[in-house]
Amino acid sequence: MDNGDWGHRMTTPVTLNVGGHLYTTSLSTLQRYPDSMLGAMFRGDFPTTRDSQGNYFIDRDGTLFRYILNFLRTSELTLPVDFTETDLLRKEADFYQIEPLIQCLNDPKPLYPHDIFEQVVELSSTRKLSKYSNPVAVIITQLTITTKVHALLEGISNNFTKWNKHMMDTRDCQVSFTFGPCDYHQEVSLRVHLMDYIMKQGFTIRNTRVHHMSERANENTVEHHWTFCRPAHKVED
Repeated sequence: MDNGDWGHRMTTPVTLNVGGHLYTTSLSTLQRYPDSMLGAMFRGDFPTTRDSQGNYFIDRDGTLFRYILNFLRTSELTLPVDFTETDLLRKEADFYQIEPLIQCLNDPKPLYPHDIFEQVVELSSTRKLSKYSNPVAVIITQLTITTKVHALLEGISNNFTKWNKHMMDTRDCQVSFTFGPCDYHQEVSLRVHLMDYIMKQGFTIRNTRVHHMSERANENTVEHHWTFCRPAHKVED
């Protein structure tokens, strides 16, 4: 095998079924630590099992494997500030025999210094779509921002004055801005500007998700969610 073939093989996607959760990554990521169980498995020194779709099957905790895989990708352990399954993750790291990860879990360091916490902003887009239009027509769409960071909300209120919006206080002291209803093109334009504004305030995207619902026979509802986070001193807003 020449170097080109080997490089292609190392970057070819590999799909794993870990306890019913599917993960796709590269062979080079799985072999980052050659002495680990995954390194031996994908070197051919360890027996493998396939599921009915031909994916490599590992009978372990599929939810926690995301942290295993992210560590293989970055060689850094990054956990949510409210993570409560360290003992279970330590057992998974021991099973996969990833020594650097085991060391990180045995000598944990806080994600941020003690006087730092995370500020969170949730941005959601809700679209109601007609099933009977071709192409599918957007009946109504709206954007909602939810956060406890009042300075950010004040900035949005001052910088997005042309948009129809209303503010709502919730029981957990968070505040929501809802924009809309507006058409699809307005929603896309507004969302791009909102995301750019939020990230310019020092926030980064933590995760995204999509949810589909059918409320009526002739409508579908599609919800997109983005979570932004940034570190902040406890003395700040």
